[in-house]
Amino acid sequence: MDKIPSTEQSSDKLHILDYWRIIRVRFVVILLVFLITAVTTTVVTFLLPPTYMSLSRISVEKDTSDIAPLLGMQSGPTAFDPYFIQTEFEKIQSQKVLDKVVAKCDLAESLVLGKSLNESEARKILEKSIDVRQYRNTSIIELRAYDRKPTKAQEIAQALASEYQNHRSNLQKDRVKKGIESLKTRMEEINTEITSMQSDVDRFRTELGISDAAGEESYSIIEPEIVRRYEVELITAKGVLTTQSSLLDGLKGQSPEELRASILTAHPDAQLDALTREFHTGQITLANQSIDLGDEHPRIKGLKKVVATLEGQINDRIKGILAGLELRVQSSKAQVEQLQRDVEDAKKRESDMREKGREYFNAKRELANTTRIRDTILLRVMQEEVDLELPKESTVEIIDDADLPIRAVRPNIPLNISLGVVVGLILGVGLAFFIEYLDTSVKTIDDVERALGAAVLGVIPQNVGSLLEEGDESPHAEAYRVLRTNILFAGRKSEKQTTFSVVSGGAGEGKTTTMFNLAVVFAQQGDRILIVDSDLRRPSMHRYLKVSNNIGLTNYLLGQVAIDEVIQTTELPSLHFIPSGKLPSSSMGILSSAKMKEFVLEMKSRYDYVFLDAPPIMGVSDASVLASMVDMCVLVVQYRKYPQLMTQRAKSMVTKVGGELVGVVLNNINISQDSYYYYYSGYYYDYYYKSREKEESADETQGVEKEAKLLANADLGGEDEKPKY
Repeated sequence: MDKIPSTEQSSDKLHILDYWRIIRVRFVVILLVFLITAVTTTVVTFLLPPTYMSLSRISVEKDTSDIAPLLGMQSGPTAFDPYFIQTEFEKIQSQKVLDKVVAKCDLAESLVLGKSLNESEARKILEKSIDVRQYRNTSIIELRAYDRKPTKAQEIAQALASEYQNHRSNLQKDRVKKGIESLKTRMEEINTEITSMQSDVDRFRTELGISDAAGEESYSIIEPEIVRRYEVELITAKGVLTTQSSLLDGLKGQSPEELRASILTAHPDAQLDALTREFHTGQITLANQSIDLGDEHPRIKGLKKVVATLEGQINDRIKGILAGLELRVQSSKAQVEQLQRDVEDAKKRESDMREKGREYFNAKRELANTTRIRDTILLRVMQEEVDLELPKESTVEIIDDADLPIRAVRPNIPLNISLGVVVGLILGVGLAFFIEYLDTSVKTIDDVERALGAAVLGVIPQNVGSLLEEGDESPHAEAYRVLRTNILFAGRKSEKQTTFSVVSGGAGEGKTTTMFNLAVVFAQQGDRILIVDSDLRRPSMHRYLKVSNNIGLTNYLLGQVAIDEVIQTTELPSLHFIPSGKLPSSSMGILSSAKMKEFVLEMKSRYDYVFLDAPPIMGVSDASVLASMVDMCVLVVQYRKYPQLMTQRAKSMVTKVGGELVGVVLNNINISQDSYYYYYSGYYYDYYYKSREKEESADETQGVEKEAKLLANADLGGEDEKPKY
């Protein structure tokens, strides 16, 4: 037997048509679940009492102090806190707030099942009847209240907003009061410490004999200031000395001519400047007149004498300037030396004072620090007291009051019915696919070929009867003709393969009907066919041919009658039949006898094809015996009836006894529901059978029209033959 290629790869993924096939096959389940869900949802929706919703909106901000703007201080921007709104949600639904709402709205006085509610029960009911939401990523919170009475829903929503606002305001006031009390307590403790510190400072000053004329901070401010002043003066004097010394040394190292040229730039002097100008003027005059007059001329001599005098005065003035610079340098040196002595004396005094009054000044510093802390706390207490007395802008603002609801929000009839329809459809389809998943029976040709490794030779539709009664033009006949053709092609290995047995795994899979109609199709093609009813325990083949089952195969095998006495003819001249006969309880193993084998061989010589009907192969051993005797076996599998494991077991039993399984017939297919198999037999039905109906209808119409015309002509002819008066 040829092996069919594995289809596991193609069966791993379902095609869209496979989903549609499952929906069509399980349509009743889907419709039932859909109707139950939709109807239940609709009924429950209309039975639910109406619920009204009222909405109030509040704006929530973090708590801030009003004292900072009052004192002119700048408050920095508040950092964004993503958890602030979520925290406020929980505070709104906290026990303290809800208990106040319960008391304000008298919810504990409501009667439920004939008894009053306590505060805890009323609060739990209130928690379920409110909904807190954030409005579009803002600091605005929506408070929704639900109740069967519209006025009560409005009252709860408004009370929830106002009580939360009061709760936040009271919390802030209580927090400020507690803070003020804590600060005052701390300030009293510090005042006690200051009193003790002041006594210690006075005692140290008296014992050490320190004159603290400068008051506080004398040690830490006055002496270091004197030292710093002396040090600054010393640095300045050193700079002046360095400048003057450098200038004097530079001038002394120059020649007289260079000194006269540069001294006015280095050390400006008005007298020297005037003498220098007169000297230059005399030199110019002497040079001009020397051109016209001789050296011995009295005027020339007089000018030379004047120039020499001016030059002597300039030299004397330069010497005086240099002497003055030397005196200044000596004076600066003396000043620097004095300042160095003053700095050393001041540092020594500071060191002596530090050593002498270290304990005193430390105590004095601690007293000053503690006093500053006390003053800071006092200022904070004053700020908080002013902040508490000032009219504050609430951090919780009610921006929308609760309105009286006009119509109920629950149940939402259109939404609930729509959800019921959608959910019902989803549940129905899901249940259908779940049942399909649990169903391990044969559903497709791929299932057969993958599970059995055998070819599907034919697909037989539902509601198939006897082809002897339906005729060869029956829409079901084509399915058996296809089966006959595939069997012949599958059995081409040997020309002597003329005996068939149609087996099935379980009862009721249609093997008898399949074998009978297949034999009829063979006989209609002109082959000499013999049908043998070999199902000795539950024979049924004789009912198709409407003959007696009193004498048959068992009588022949037991030697009671001859072979020709049990062979019966049928409507088809080429189709013969041997019934099973009555099986004695003492002859259960008669099919495995040698005479049965001789019978099969003899029938092969008489007929073109011999069909032996067998019982279910999983039930008794007769089917296995027959499978080993015949040339070819065909396994009938009913669509969606038995698990694939049972079908695999049936095939295994055929092969184990040496039977030749040529293929599988998939039986009882609902073509109208499962379009997967439509092209196997539905196409033939639509193309041939419906076309035949149309042709017959057209022939009948044409016949009626012809008859009407003949009648009309007869009526006209009769009128002409009437006598005229």
